[in-house]
Amino acid sequence: MKNSKKITKPLLILSAIILPLTLLFPLWKIELTAPQYPEGLVMKIWLYKLSGDIEIINGLNHYIGMGAIHEKDFPEFMVLPYAVIALSIFGLLAAFLKASKWTHAYTISFMIFGIIAIADFWRWEYAYGHNLDPAAPINVPGMTYQPPLLGYKQLLNFGAFSIPDIAGWLFFLSAGLAILASAHLIRKGEW
Repeated sequence: MKNSKKITKPLLILSAIILPLTLLFPLWKIELTAPQYPEGLVMKIWLYKLSGDIEIINGLNHYIGMGAIHEKDFPEFMVLPYAVIALSIFGLLAAFLKASKWTHAYTISFMIFGIIAIADFWRWEYAYGHNLDPAAPINVPGMTYQPPLLGYKQLLNFGAFSIPDIAGWLFFLSAGLAILASAHLIRKGEW
């Protein structure tokens, strides 16, 4: 157990320290390009707010019947910063507690948190791109405008590109460190 902790403890501490840094940067970004917007439009999603060209995107989306994007429509913004801090504290506790079950509990909690966050984001994108106003000025039968969760998608004359931003990559790094810590313990036969 002592040799295992020499490796897992620094991994867990680093994982836990990285998490609060995600509050300082955007988590995800959706970039839109079109002939009439060669410089592109961007929406950045933070853990607690939105930034970027939201008003322009709302104005354009009105024409195809999509609802406006408002921060108040995201109750997650009130919870996510606290959830990240709690997860970070849990990671630090796991690093300093002797039992490997705490390391595994932290890693599993992190994975569950990530799955729920991605599923919630997909759910929002689905509703946003499918719940269209039938009286919109531009109505293309059968067309939906769900932005991609990850990657590129053509939506009429707009190209939409969705990718993690700085905080998203920090989340992946933090999760990866937690997974490495658990994997090391499992390899050593410590459950």
